[in-house]
Amino acid sequence: MTEQITTEEGTITAAQATATEAGVPVSAFDDPHLRPFARNPRRTELVIGLFLFVGLLGFAAYGGVYFVGGQTRLEGVFAGVGLFAFGFGLSAWGKYLLPQGPFVEDRHHLSSTDEERDSMTAAVVDRAKLTFRRRGFLGGLLGAGAGVMGIVLAFPLIRSLGPNQPGKTFETTNWKAGLRLVDVTGRPIHSSDLEVGGALTVFPEGFVGSSIDMSMLVRPEPAYKNIVTMPGRETWGPRGYVAYSKMCTHAGCPVGLYQELTQTLLCPCHQSVFNVMDGAVPEFGPAPRPLPQLPLMIDSAGWIRAQAGYDQPVGPGFWERS
Repeated sequence: MTEQITTEEGTITAAQATATEAGVPVSAFDDPHLRPFARNPRRTELVIGLFLFVGLLGFAAYGGVYFVGGQTRLEGVFAGVGLFAFGFGLSAWGKYLLPQGPFVEDRHHLSSTDEERDSMTAAVVDRAKLTFRRRGFLGGLLGAGAGVMGIVLAFPLIRSLGPNQPGKTFETTNWKAGLRLVDVTGRPIHSSDLEVGGALTVFPEGFVGSSIDMSMLVRPEPAYKNIVTMPGRETWGPRGYVAYSKMCTHAGCPVGLYQELTQTLLCPCHQSVFNVMDGAVPEFGPAPRPLPQLPLMIDSAGWIRAQAGYDQPVGPGFWERS
């Protein structure tokens, strides 16, 4: 606890008393060295406080959006508002609410005793305390904003590098037995929709837009032929239709190009080529595995449906695969 000494001029600390005896000026709120640069310090203080508060809200909003799942544009807006407002408030505090100088005083003897050095140190510390005591609520806002920003900056370590890993997400899709194939508009696909040589991006009914379910429906043969791509898949390609996962087994790019002449699917990212008549085995490029094939069936009304889901993980290889 700071020792207090009562004098004719009021109550001062022991350090201030020692400084006075040593000839060092005692700090006070009206000390010219502590007067802020702003002409209206109170109004300036309120404006700076507003900017610090807005910065705090920006950091908090950024953290909230990130925590609930993230939205890149909103994160950018809130982070930008927080950084700008907080930085402006902090720089304005330093420019307008702190003494600006330069200050000129007579030079004393260069050599000082230990007592004089201790007194000067005590006087400087007291001046600093007075400067920040005067702006107490700004200091509180500054500390709160810095705390929130620190927590938000720790989110990537807490969340992004934590449980959000691929895990088992590539091992199952939404394809189930009996689900109809639909196009990007949600329209069911009929067996008469594609001409021989045609290709179409399809999804399971009810899951339009799902990247993990996205598949490529191809009709390389006429309707009187059932396509058998591999032993055990005798019923998977009814009436000249076959379907494969559209997610490349190399890097996950969409395999969206079909070449009718060679009956191959092409990944435009790294030029992997898959033969649709041979189980989508890669014939060229860096893809290490065939595209998973979706077993198809055609009902009595002619609608194309899935016999079952994919029998293997879709997409590129990842660290959980051997």
